[in-house]
Amino acid sequence: MYKIVKRNSKTMLLGALAALALAVVAALSISVPEDAVAQQVGVQSLRGATEIPDNNVAPPPAHQETPAGTFDRAYRQQPPLIPHKIDGYQINRGVNQCMQCHDWPYNVDQGAPKISETHYVDRNGVMLDQVSPRRWFCDQCHVPQSDAKELVRNDYKSALDID
Repeated sequence: MYKIVKRNSKTMLLGALAALALAVVAALSISVPEDAVAQQVGVQSLRGATEIPDNNVAPPPAHQETPAGTFDRAYRQQPPLIPHKIDGYQINRGVNQCMQCHDWPYNVDQGAPKISETHYVDRNGVMLDQVSPRRWFCDQCHVPQSDAKELVRNDYKSALDID
């Protein structure tokens, strides 16, 4: 009987301490205005000064700058970079604007490179007349070339540059 009472008193003590800790945290969070905390820490919401119930205006999309010429590939099987702007291109389950220039026979009229024959093979190795669904979303592998500043230091070297 003593063990049961002792065990229950420990449980009750732990429960009381947890409730007390929650009460302290709640009291502290209520007493300090959110703006004061943000100013002290230097944190700003992605919404800016717009209050939560209000609508804010979306920032304008960043437009891609494409340098003249093309970048070399860094490794043998690297998908080619896209040498032109693709801002506003629609690529979804039903539409792929890349195909208007790069799918056969449109590539001949447009003077654009035709997509690789590997893109016409399904997962079972069967050749198709249309682009395989697994290759439909071009921008999963192909990205626009850009001479952008790297966000994180990168010491990558091409296989051709390694001594």
